[in-house]
Amino acid sequence: MARRLRPVGLDFIEVAPIRLVFAGRTTAAPEEVYRALAEELEGWPSWFRAVTLARPTHGGAGREIKLAGGVRFQETIMAADPERRYAYRVDETNAPGIRALLEEWRLAPSGSGTHVQWTFAADGPAAVHFGLAAARPALGHSFRSAVRALDLRLAKRRHGARQQGDQ
Repeated sequence: MARRLRPVGLDFIEVAPIRLVFAGRTTAAPEEVYRALAEELEGWPSWFRAVTLARPTHGGAGREIKLAGGVRFQETIMAADPERRYAYRVDETNAPGIRALLEEWRLAPSGSGTHVQWTFAADGPAAVHFGLAAARPALGHSFRSAVRALDLRLAKRRHGARQQGDQ
């Protein structure tokens, strides 16, 4: 059964009682990474294994996300700053215990690629704190695997575009 979560603003990223921050790097440029995150939403399941469905809602102002295991989210896009930041707030979920949740992807040029930072900011009772602390290694692994898979996907796209240009 879906529940409404407490609406939070972008400042929640800095003040959330639970903050999990993970970082990775891609060889793709920030504009490519941003496009995959924010503009090619339906492609998420092809590179983020935990995501089984991702689609825009409300004319692109929201997202519907389904995860492996049956967790569902209805989200509102809070920030869509090309090449720099993509953030969304969970408005409704069937995940137990969570009272507020905001995720932010920060992108920064790094050499010829992109430094990618994902912040998972949440609030909930003690059981949620303990559960997320215990899940931190798995969430980190999931993030790092997703960034690697996204990087491979974008590299194949660049390679394919180069091959077409050579013809």
